Amino acid sequence: MTKICTRCLLKDFSKEQYEAIVINGLSSLPKEDLTTDLESSRRLAICKDCSKLNQGTCLACGCFVELRAALTKGMCPYSKW
Repeated sequence: MTKICTRCLLKDFSKEQYEAIVINGLSSLPKEDLTTDLESSRRLAICKDCSKLNQGTCLACGCFVELRAALTKGMCPYSKW
């Protein structure tokens, strides 16, 4: 899996690197920890309308929203989902 640099900005990653982080991150998780594609899409639609979304990350908690939305235990810091 691509190592995430905690001192880098998303603009420092190429689109391919960012996608690899998300895809590899999700594929490395146990299936029982993941939501359905439909639920993940529903959550991401809410995130897309949120003012705290910035370049794929949540400004409230700092996570990659695609990863958090795909987790069954993932929670929005504003309880929107």
